[in-house]
Amino acid sequence: MTEFSGIIAGGGLVGLTLALALHQKGIKARVFEAVKEIKPLGVGVNLLPHSVQNLVNLGLLDEIEKVAIKTSSLAYYTQDGKTIWREARGLNAGYDVPQFSIHRGDFHMILLNAVRERLGPENVITGHHFTHFEQDGEGVTAHFTDRHTRDEVGCAQGDFLVGADGINSRLREIFYPNEGPPKYSGQMLWRGVTEMEPFLDGRSMFMAGHNDLKLVAYPIRAESATRGKSYINWIAERLIPSDLAARAADWNERGRLEDFKPYFADWNLGWLDIDKLFENALSIHKFPMVDRDPLPKWSFGRVTLMGDAAHAMYPNGSNGVSQGVLDAMTFADLLAKASDVETALTAYEEARREATAKISLANRQTGPELVMQMVKDQCPGSCGATHSCIPKEILEEVATAYKKLAGFDKQTLKATK
Repeated sequence: MTEFSGIIAGGGLVGLTLALALHQKGIKARVFEAVKEIKPLGVGVNLLPHSVQNLVNLGLLDEIEKVAIKTSSLAYYTQDGKTIWREARGLNAGYDVPQFSIHRGDFHMILLNAVRERLGPENVITGHHFTHFEQDGEGVTAHFTDRHTRDEVGCAQGDFLVGADGINSRLREIFYPNEGPPKYSGQMLWRGVTEMEPFLDGRSMFMAGHNDLKLVAYPIRAESATRGKSYINWIAERLIPSDLAARAADWNERGRLEDFKPYFADWNLGWLDIDKLFENALSIHKFPMVDRDPLPKWSFGRVTLMGDAAHAMYPNGSNGVSQGVLDAMTFADLLAKASDVETALTAYEEARREATAKISLANRQTGPELVMQMVKDQCPGSCGATHSCIPKEILEEVATAYKKLAGFDKQTLKATK
């Protein structure tokens, strides 16, 4: 095997996963992160079975199980609590590995600690904001500044450079300088976490409503469950058509109850106190639901994109983080088998670009959440506790089609083990 060493711009979930995957293959890498201190920020994320299978291979299962919830089911409801579709998930659905719901910050710290332990703390360099690069036949040089002072803080040399620097990627901007800001969907999201009594079995994820007004919630911390509580991640979403072209995708903007709570005033799910969920939130953040158009090319010589930098997508389907994990594992596998970097980067793009483009476009059509709008549009109002206005076979077809598209149907996973 040819010995390579790489530069990873971005110390988020995908960049750190890539560092671990490369290390497992005996490939050296350094991670450069713009912030000076990496903190456990954010709210909930889902780790679907295809990503969990890879995280197990990286030896992370024990640490994830300590803090995450093993998701038991996913259900869709109308705003009056009537069931549209319900399906088992993870181990309950017969997968070999769980589906996890986890606090993004908890997952980030698991990855960070593993990288520092396995690669050495000196290979996670903070306070280094990537600005530009040069490359030639021998390697690539990446340049960094202090994000606040804009002073140069150094450069790094390697055989390849991966931009895992998020939806507002600087590397993507270099490749596509005229692309502009992320594309706003017309949907505004308010995200929060609330510790309160569990709903349903304490391990369920649900979505309720329709395209114009939606509520999503699921528990994300095992520690709360041991105390008889549920640390619930929730997303309130409503349609607010406006021109947000000038703003960035900032999920840290503070949200206000009065901007969304009144729109849910007449909702009654029956098994969840929505007012309590909203009013007792530890924090609320507001951000527009945005994505970016699929790109015609990711890799340029020794340099490529990964994760949100390559394929930022709407959260419909809860699949963004998992696709980034698949990017990282695919990249490491291909590079370990390659005799030269450029061939590996081309193969990585061929394996992942079209696949993620299809998911991004499907998510713009609401992904598997389409079933909620189907009921909204077609229900005559005569259904009982479970909606019968859409045949069960059609609902199952929607769910199965998305699993196959995203790569986490059981047949696909068994074939890739």
